[in-house]
Amino acid sequence: MKRFVFFSLFITMTSVASAQVATVKAADIVPAPPQVAAEAYLLIDADTGSVLVEHKADEPMPPASLTKMMTAYVMASEIESGRASADDMVTVSRNAWSQNPVFAGSSLMWIEPGKDVSLHDLERGIIISSGNDATVAVAEYLAGNEEAFADMMNGHAQALGMTNSVFVNSHGLPAAGQVVTARDLATLAAAMIENFPEHYALYSEREFTYNDIRQYNRNSLLREDASVDGIKTGYTRESGYGLVASAERDGMRLISVVLGTRSATARKNETRSLLNYGYRFFETVDLFDTAQVLAEPRVWKGLQQTVTLGVRDAARVTLPRGQREQLQTELVLPDTFVAPIALGDELGSVRLTLGDELVFEAPVVALEPVERAGFFARIWDSIKMWVSALFSV
Repeated sequence: MKRFVFFSLFITMTSVASAQVATVKAADIVPAPPQVAAEAYLLIDADTGSVLVEHKADEPMPPASLTKMMTAYVMASEIESGRASADDMVTVSRNAWSQNPVFAGSSLMWIEPGKDVSLHDLERGIIISSGNDATVAVAEYLAGNEEAFADMMNGHAQALGMTNSVFVNSHGLPAAGQVVTARDLATLAAAMIENFPEHYALYSEREFTYNDIRQYNRNSLLREDASVDGIKTGYTRESGYGLVASAERDGMRLISVVLGTRSATARKNETRSLLNYGYRFFETVDLFDTAQVLAEPRVWKGLQQTVTLGVRDAARVTLPRGQREQLQTELVLPDTFVAPIALGDELGSVRLTLGDELVFEAPVVALEPVERAGFFARIWDSIKMWVSALFSV
């Protein structure tokens, strides 16, 4: 037998150390999402993973320069692991030369063969200038050649759960079999923000000058919306115009992906439309802190008579704006708790619902240990438990 405890939840907690994912289906609560003129698109809450809007989010498409997000991610990983340093000097090969015919008509950092360039400058050349030449220089330095670097890219993609994306080169120019999905790109963006915040900060820089050539970040939302701090644009004839963007307003971070729009203006406007929709109609709500006590049930045969219960990880959910007061919380606990109880033991569960929709569920764990009492105390509790059960029948 289990008992059910219901209570209303209206709690604003401190910032969380880790988040648990909960997705809200908002039909009949918020307006329908905007019509987006793109082949595929996605809008998520970066902290909770909740999907707010999606269309063909798992459809493989050519990535164009959005590939450079993975190139930059691999580079950041190598630097933060200590296998490379931002101060390392890279000798530019002829393959990485800006005049390589492969790069004709594409975005460049304008590096020259035989010259040394720091990894720090190459990173900015990739992220800000979207330089195809810079990506090849980095690939050759970190992996020896582009093919080996592509293996590293795909290894990171698999580790992040980007199961529908395949990388063939470091820059994103058309290559057979090279595809990404909107969902995978959102996953990659969230990982960059979470794992390498110092490197992610480069995505907000509006210009970069190298070799006396000043180039401007092609993400024009950086100049038009102060809440936008990244991420990357892309274009080829095969892929159309794409943009992965991220913004933060009042502590809520959203990531949008639009793929296959018809122009640079269109990708900007469609992205703005998605972000504004998300911020206007949704909010991120802090639920529980790891130290928050949800219940203190009676414990039998222990050195103490109660045990404090809570959640293992702090939690947040994304809700339709203004609906947090409507959350209903259900604690599912056993009728009897018997010592010994170890710290972290799972002793029940907590479920939050909004109307008929389950928005959060997690184990309830012991926030403290309870040691077993002595022999005679356990015998006495056994008698009391027998009497209690007798009268409860």
